[in-house]
Amino acid sequence: MTWNEAGGRLGAEFFAPGSSSFIEFVAAHRPQMLPTSAPLPAAADRFPHGTTVLALTYRDGVMIAGDRRATMGNLIAQRDLEKVHPTDDYTALAFAGTVGVALDMIRLYQVELTHFEKIEGAPMTLDAKANRLATMIRQNLGQAMQGLVVVPLLVGYDVTAPAGRRGRIFSYDVTGGPYEKADFHAEGSGSPYARGSLKKLFRADLSRREAALAALQALYDAADDDSATGGPDLTRGIYPIVSVLTEEGFERLSDAETEALAREMVAQRATRPDGPQARA
Repeated sequence: MTWNEAGGRLGAEFFAPGSSSFIEFVAAHRPQMLPTSAPLPAAADRFPHGTTVLALTYRDGVMIAGDRRATMGNLIAQRDLEKVHPTDDYTALAFAGTVGVALDMIRLYQVELTHFEKIEGAPMTLDAKANRLATMIRQNLGQAMQGLVVVPLLVGYDVTAPAGRRGRIFSYDVTGGPYEKADFHAEGSGSPYARGSLKKLFRADLSRREAALAALQALYDAADDDSATGGPDLTRGIYPIVSVLTEEGFERLSDAETEALAREMVAQRATRPDGPQARA
């Protein structure tokens, strides 16, 4: 029974004992409200898809970044899509795949983490957050088999881990299998090129500025070979989203900082189109 149906009062389900999972609560009482409740037509090329996203650890924590392009078949559906989102103070999520399903999943995941903390009085551990996201992806398996795939990339700053290993990266397959990645990772159609770029540029002692440049270089390489990935658009002033998680929490690099780094990188590419070489 809803608020209105109860004459201005919450229904009995809101006062019954249960788990601390918001998703389980909705599934039990209002399953039709979940984004995975109803099947969608198998016409994946008619829905916007987003790529490429990546993450890398650096000296102070972990960095996550994504390009801004969404495509629908052979068309550019959107040029300024935001694929990187904070999910709480110490985690962030980026996605590749079907945009509408991904955004619903991110909003539901944000509520899930907040709900758990309010019920339990303490936040989930980072491992628990990774496992909860795996469950959500598994619930989307039916739509994924129809082509409406969402492949998220989760990063977190683990305050309980030893110093120097607090930045953590988790990737997933379409069935919800979680995999922790060391040092760096990328997802999306441009990910092979991005990972190749990060492989030559990554170092464990990167500063924030160096890590941001490495992320931008990797996205540039992805855009250079993958038509679904968008590079920096100097004319329109559209640049990749770059965010960090440190002991201070989540921070998105300002537009001015990202633009300055992107312009520096593009200027370097004018003399070295293939990008910087790996250090000896």
